[in-house]
Amino acid sequence: MKRITLLIVGVLLIPFFSTAGGIVTNQNQSAAYIRMFARDASTDIDAVFFNPAGLTKLNDGFYISLNYQYIKQNKVVTSNYVNLATMPTSPTEYNGEINVPIFPGLYAAYKKGKFVVSFGVNPVGGGGGATFDKGLPSFEMPVSDLVPTLQAQDQPVTAYSLNAYFEGSSAFWGYQLGASYEINDIFSIYLGARYVSAKNTYAGHLTDVNITYLGTEISATDFFANAAAKLQPLTDGLGALVLGGAGDLTLDQALEMSIIDATTYAQLTGGLTQAGVPTSVTIVQGFGAVSGAERAAYVLADQDNVEVEQTGSGFTPIIGINISPNDKLNIGLKYEFMTKLELENNTTTDFIIDYDPLTNTPTGMFPDGEKIRNDMPALLAVGFDYKITDKFKVASGFHYYFDKSADYGRKLNGVHVDNKDVIDRNSTEFALGLEYKLSDKMLLSIGYLNTQTGVTEDYQTDLSYSQHSNTVGFGGAYAISKGIDLNVGFGYTVYNDARKIYDATDALGFSHTTIETYDKDNLFVSFGLDFKLGGNKTE
Repeated sequence: MKRITLLIVGVLLIPFFSTAGGIVTNQNQSAAYIRMFARDASTDIDAVFFNPAGLTKLNDGFYISLNYQYIKQNKVVTSNYVNLATMPTSPTEYNGEINVPIFPGLYAAYKKGKFVVSFGVNPVGGGGGATFDKGLPSFEMPVSDLVPTLQAQDQPVTAYSLNAYFEGSSAFWGYQLGASYEINDIFSIYLGARYVSAKNTYAGHLTDVNITYLGTEISATDFFANAAAKLQPLTDGLGALVLGGAGDLTLDQALEMSIIDATTYAQLTGGLTQAGVPTSVTIVQGFGAVSGAERAAYVLADQDNVEVEQTGSGFTPIIGINISPNDKLNIGLKYEFMTKLELENNTTTDFIIDYDPLTNTPTGMFPDGEKIRNDMPALLAVGFDYKITDKFKVASGFHYYFDKSADYGRKLNGVHVDNKDVIDRNSTEFALGLEYKLSDKMLLSIGYLNTQTGVTEDYQTDLSYSQHSNTVGFGGAYAISKGIDLNVGFGYTVYNDARKIYDATDALGFSHTTIETYDKDNLFVSFGLDFKLGGNKTE
């Protein structure tokens, strides 16, 4: 029953909710971005985030930008693991939904002469909540192993069921402050930093784990508790020997060394034989085998009102350069250093993933006070804006995320690994946008964004996966008055199907070639108001 102890492993490892951007980084930080995606050479107020050195192209004055987005993501995971309930007729499908009802962004800048001071607040990572009404393969696979495991013990068990619900939210707020300086008409520079405050919250339950025994659905916990009660004398006897330091011996060796007498030897060997455990195993192995029912009963008991919070913070130095060779071309460059984040668990009620009958000690998934790494990678962004005519502009952007150098807290078989062990190459993005002025007050735009991820199959899990994607956006801007502009954008992301083929070992030790597929899509709706106090942008 050892695999039952892994039932909740990975359940709460919900990653940042990354929308348009890298694996853990959000780039969708303004309504203008959603309507065209290429803002890396922006000289508008959203340049606070995208091209802060370009803020020197503003006229003197005070500028504010308020941005709002609604984002929805649908996720579909399928698994053909052999023991799942709907197999072998078809893969089992799991659906999840992530809603971000309010994804805000606030930018402010003050320009005087050659200097600009700017400030921004936005969700640089996360920002959403995930709900899985029926769980995921990693939740159900250990429970599905109950049927073949018990059948192998000649138990008349034919089916299983469970009630799993998990939800999590993630918000990594960035507070950015910096200064830009115009060296001359061609070159401007920026130096700043972002303080990142990270918070993940998780809640859920795992209840009603049942098995069908002799045609009747019964509680799995009750079944294993009854089995444990019958084995209790044997468990107590072996446990006493383990605590006494004889755990590495066999019962034969313990008898030869006079650690036990002949009567105790006969009782314990007879008990192991009845339990189907070879008497040649060590005492500690025998104890583990006969106490498996007690462990399973404890772990499979109803777990309600789980409540976990993770918090941490870090700093991101940022530098930028803006280059304007002529009136038609503008080039923006930005480099964000890696943000080292270490999140600490604040656990009110934990998921129980194991239980030690010897010491009567449960093991939680997220021990209170434990710390894990969850970095944000360094980023290089390069953008170009080119005015083909006074009314028509083309823009492009390129993002390079240094994923392999960061630490996302990934694990393989329960062991922490570096990003370079599960990522072949750093992820990249390319954006292209077109903007056309219909009049002095109104313009329309359209954009395209291509994202290429570099993760390996070992990186992918049903809760955290990364895929290549293509995103289209469109919208426009309207000058409500001389000092107020409205931006509206709509976007939709289609992700390439991804899959993972791996050998899943069941509770009996048999290996099964298992295929999981991953799919999702994003919908964006965005609005933004830009206030210009003290002057319009210089053309």
